[in-house]
Amino acid sequence: MQTSCFKTSMTGSCLSKKRLSRAKTLVVNAASTQDGQKARQALTKLMDSTRCNPIMIRLAWHDSGSYSADAKDQPWPKPGGATASIRFKPELGYGANNGLDVALNLLNPIKDEVPEMSWADLIQLSSAVAIEHAGGPHIPLKLGRLDAQSKEDCTPDGRLPAAAAPFPDRAASPAAHLRAVFYRMGLTDKDIVALSGAHTLGRARPERSGFGKASTKYTANGPGNPGGSSWTVEWLQFDNSYFTDIKEQKDEELLVLPTDAALFEDEGFRPFAEKYAASQEDFFNEYVESHLKLSELGVKWA
Repeated sequence: MQTSCFKTSMTGSCLSKKRLSRAKTLVVNAASTQDGQKARQALTKLMDSTRCNPIMIRLAWHDSGSYSADAKDQPWPKPGGATASIRFKPELGYGANNGLDVALNLLNPIKDEVPEMSWADLIQLSSAVAIEHAGGPHIPLKLGRLDAQSKEDCTPDGRLPAAAAPFPDRAASPAAHLRAVFYRMGLTDKDIVALSGAHTLGRARPERSGFGKASTKYTANGPGNPGGSSWTVEWLQFDNSYFTDIKEQKDEELLVLPTDAALFEDEGFRPFAEKYAASQEDFFNEYVESHLKLSELGVKWA
């Protein structure tokens, strides 16, 4: 049986298709590793200077959170997910994405430094680096996502969770709404609770989300742009305080949305919320698992 082969330009030796494919894969992976390291360094420098960690997490979540498993049989990237379709209007202009143009503008210079890296990879990597930079766990993000190419690839509005009633899906409770949204993505109760823990970073701004106060004693002086309501006292530190603060609800200056309170009120969510409030190690370990699942929703790999 004859084996197809290709002559290499330098040695003239024969490579089978299988070996050539493997060689190409190794080259691509090496390039991805180099770009990934370069992007990580640039992102770390950006976060050192701007403390933009929370908005990068929000950007990545809102991109990947558009995924619908119900649409998985449609041509890619119509099901949504981590495809960077969020950089196009109308998706970028949806109400839930208010302010995310700021995050994209911050990433533009870094994208120029790593032109071979996809936007989808850079957006997801920015979230992983943001969490690590803030003291959270290392997230071993896989690279190689392909990008949505135009506004025609944008997902429909209304796929992201709302924070309070009336819910767009007419859910009877915050817990029911969270399940409707996350189950549509193929995620679980554990994922819902673990991913909610990312609210340990950041603030809600009334001019963007309609929730929170103009400022609190924890946000009035920044860092970064002052104002908004934080879920935690140290809102630029990634830890398990989101769960301990929601459980106790002793500080009126801290934000607790109906979808936050549901994590301890709902019988299905409560065991995970209690577990994470009791153990930061357990939270970190299970957060990484859920974050990786979220970051790969709807992905088409190069």
